[in-house]
Amino acid sequence: MKLIVFGATGGVGQEFIKMAVEQGHEISAFVRTPEKLQTKSGVEIIQGDAFDATAVAEAIKGHDAVVSCIGSTEGPEKHTSIQKMGKNIADGMEAAGVKRIVYCASAGVNREIPGIAGKMVMKMLEKPLKDHRAALDYILSKDVIYTVARPMGLKNNPLELNYVESFDSVPNAARSIPRASVAHFLLKALTDDKYENTSVGLASAK
Repeated sequence: MKLIVFGATGGVGQEFIKMAVEQGHEISAFVRTPEKLQTKSGVEIIQGDAFDATAVAEAIKGHDAVVSCIGSTEGPEKHTSIQKMGKNIADGMEAAGVKRIVYCASAGVNREIPGIAGKMVMKMLEKPLKDHRAALDYILSKDVIYTVARPMGLKNNPLELNYVESFDSVPNAARSIPRASVAHFLLKALTDDKYENTSVGLASAK
């Protein structure tokens, strides 16, 4: 598949690009700072700003699917940055006729973490979760085929393939998960139609 990755220099994005290249996919990385990208061989680097709607729309043209690993930025737009970038991605997909998107959000984006501890976590992450939710609401208002990943706390441990998935809430394990495992899920979801139009909670099994 020919894939374009936004948020390519973040932890999940870096892992995704490495795996996707190894599996033979054609990868474009839309990045503000190309020198931060760890995997460059086999990657088309598109330098740009995801706040630039025209640049985003132009970059999406000709791809089979979009991979979003975007996160909050610093500065005055910190708490609305994800929704602004998400809007540009959705509008760009619509203009280019690209339907498929896999999107890395966070556990709690659907207010789905149970119990008192869950309420505390969602309160602590209230602003980024609200930002992701606004982005997703806009993206899903379009004619897209989506998969939303909702990982528990991210860690930099090595890839674990036996991670737990939950389509309804968060996995019973409710443990943090390696970024590499989240990237593995995003790549898997692109080639398995059971993940089309789903939102999936992810956690480590151990």
